[in-house]
Amino acid sequence: MAVTIKSAREIELMRESCRLLAKVHQELEYAVKPGITTLDIDRLGEKLIRDMGCIPNFKNYNGYPASICVSVNDEVVHGIPSDTRYLEEGDIVSFDAGLIYKGYHSDAARTHAVGKIKPEAQKLIDVTKQSFFEGIKMAKAGNHLYDISGAIDAYVSGFGYGIVRDLVGHGIGTHLHEDPQIPNFAQKKRGIRLEPGMTLAIEPMINMGTAEVEWLDDDWTVVSRDGSLSAHYENTVLITDGEPEILTLY
Repeated sequence: MAVTIKSAREIELMRESCRLLAKVHQELEYAVKPGITTLDIDRLGEKLIRDMGCIPNFKNYNGYPASICVSVNDEVVHGIPSDTRYLEEGDIVSFDAGLIYKGYHSDAARTHAVGKIKPEAQKLIDVTKQSFFEGIKMAKAGNHLYDISGAIDAYVSGFGYGIVRDLVGHGIGTHLHEDPQIPNFAQKKRGIRLEPGMTLAIEPMINMGTAEVEWLDDDWTVVSRDGSLSAHYENTVLITDGEPEILTLY
């Protein structure tokens, strides 16, 4: 699949899809508190998405059983919601969610504190989020794709964290995952040249310890190999003639 350039009409549909998803994320953030289950989060997210007249694009995607990926502490991504997994004071929790509006996908992720957390956990969340913003400084027409990857890597590496290499960002549009793949670590090549109308899901996944990950027996949940905390921050971004437009910020 080639990298798609969106028309003006498609960009408007992407904008609306992303605007609605940003609202979902805001509501999910309000719901975070000790004692709630990860399945409670999933049910709330799915209800919000369907009440907007949209479809949760993660549900049944390659067999994934839920609408919201809820990943706690050392879980990097794709945690499966459960009615027996309770959020506890001091946890960090990542929500990865997306929806389909009139055939167009949106995708975004956030990591939140559950109650009061340790300063080093908050720092991991903050650095992961800022690494996204460092990356999109390079997300301009005429630059190359891996300029984004290099900028994320350069920022994160100064903190000694592990940048997950087994999972990367991606293009997005009428499919949840489109070309190109977008690594969060430096590349030797330059990658494709960025053009106005490209829509990209840029998503640093950062571990406090090793970059190495492994999959649990459910074949979905990805965890840090050393059990260290992991944070995730993602937005769907539009390449324009000028500054990039972050479509999933509320």
